[in-house]
Amino acid sequence: MTAPWEKAVLFLLVAILGGQAIVVNSVPYDYSASTECLAQPLKPQYGGGMIVNPQFDKDLDGWVSFGKDIHRVSKSGNKYAVALDKSTPHHSISQKVKLEKDKMYTFSAWFQADKGTADVRAAVKTPDGFVIAGQIGVNASCWSMLKGGLTVKTSGEADIFFESNTTSEIWIDNVSLQGFTKEEWRSHHNDTVHKERKLTAKIKVSDKKGKPLAGANVTVTPLRMGFPFGNAISQHILKNPAYQKWFASRFTHTTFENEMKWYSTEYTEGHEDYTVADDMLEFANKSGVHVRGHNVFWNDQSAQMKWVEKLTKEELQKAVTKRIKSVVPRYKGRVIHWDVNNENVHFNFYETKLGPDASTKIYQAVHEIDPNVILFMNDFNTLEQLGDSNAAPHKYLRKFRQIRDGLPKNAKMGIGLESHFEVPNIPYMRAVLDQFATIGSPIWLTEVDVAGTDATQAGYLEEILREGYSHPAVKGIVMWASWSPKGCYRMCLTDNDFKNHPVGDLVDSLIKEWKTHAEGTTASDGSIQATLSSGDYEVKVNHPSSDAPTVHQIKVDPKSNEHEVTHH
Repeated sequence: MTAPWEKAVLFLLVAILGGQAIVVNSVPYDYSASTECLAQPLKPQYGGGMIVNPQFDKDLDGWVSFGKDIHRVSKSGNKYAVALDKSTPHHSISQKVKLEKDKMYTFSAWFQADKGTADVRAAVKTPDGFVIAGQIGVNASCWSMLKGGLTVKTSGEADIFFESNTTSEIWIDNVSLQGFTKEEWRSHHNDTVHKERKLTAKIKVSDKKGKPLAGANVTVTPLRMGFPFGNAISQHILKNPAYQKWFASRFTHTTFENEMKWYSTEYTEGHEDYTVADDMLEFANKSGVHVRGHNVFWNDQSAQMKWVEKLTKEELQKAVTKRIKSVVPRYKGRVIHWDVNNENVHFNFYETKLGPDASTKIYQAVHEIDPNVILFMNDFNTLEQLGDSNAAPHKYLRKFRQIRDGLPKNAKMGIGLESHFEVPNIPYMRAVLDQFATIGSPIWLTEVDVAGTDATQAGYLEEILREGYSHPAVKGIVMWASWSPKGCYRMCLTDNDFKNHPVGDLVDSLIKEWKTHAEGTTASDGSIQATLSSGDYEVKVNHPSSDAPTVHQIKVDPKSNEHEVTHH
């Protein structure tokens, strides 16, 4: 019998082999997640997928014990495994599975601590070594969901097991591992892009008397993307027309690399200078580019000016207040976001100097001055590095909730994920986005770049950008590839003559792909319907009754998907 989760959705893949189209039966991806601690664990995703006995209904059948592990039944009847005698972190249960190197694996499981709190990691021993699939912080008295993912370099047998930083019991339940081919994974992209990024637009053409004009030929050409997609810029753009033209012809959003930061505007105490940031903002405004404010403060000790480091607590509090009252009103209504206290998951300069609630108070003060700006918590390695335990998703969310709970209800917070990648773990990236989507705040990938040579950079960057663009919870993407004559931070899209590197070609091809075109002939009611991405469009209308076309501009978005144009 086929379980409900196994009922495949048919995706027609654009692949021709021997003249025949290939239709792939794919299990739909489950974007659900939980970031709450629940009295009972939810059912395993995909019915457990590849996992044998995922709900422990059959004692510990299918599982191997590393220590004194047992099977229990709760008062409510829930069955689960218990890892006892945890003299080493990996003492738990394991299960052997066969993994394929060309597949994407999504993993989930539920955990609870016997007492106190603990950090738990899902690990996989592969022929090439150990891979971390995900991590979660767990508590006593309630169940927490770990959602993660992995790929492997070599096909073969692997062992899934669990690690923790406690010697107390860890309870395990409802384990799931589901594999997808790369074609199936891409079909998920196509499906969500169609659902989340496109809409049906109706364009109605009337003659000069206001009557519907049938038989008109209508061409719809994209001018500007509606989905926020951008790149960082540096002050070098101000005196470089080639840089300006290259940038403005592609991007709708930007972040200033350094020029709004405190050390750029008040390097010497009492001497403020916003000239460069003001000029960059003027260029962005003239180019129709939206600006993310980056940043009010940076919580990294190494990013502080020497004069700031020497201040007493009282002096620092006065300097912080002065900085907020200087930069936030200056750019009120001119920046769409503020990275308020940058990288405050990893670093704690202001907490160390001003107290544990320093970040919350800074967010409060910025909101009081500009209640409409979205206040972002911006940090690195939450998406890109599973080995950085300081940036684990549950730790990011813990800090996020701490700040959010101290703000007025009308304050708007955003999730900023820097996304400085080495080798991306795409299934894990999607799993983290699934978790953060449960918070309901806008998610932006704020500083996307990839290390590596041209060939690897372009391939990895494509995977990252496609994953971000297609995920329903991601509301914008900004890359961290501002140009400098001496080279970029890690990733340059062009050379010094603004000729594309492979990564630049990749970016151009995605922009072209994400824009949509349409053409057709109006029906008897004078209208055509077209599937379009949100954005700005040129509409050109031709009709046999006139010698010249009429040209109009429209904006297509969920609030404005019906338009009337007149042809004379």
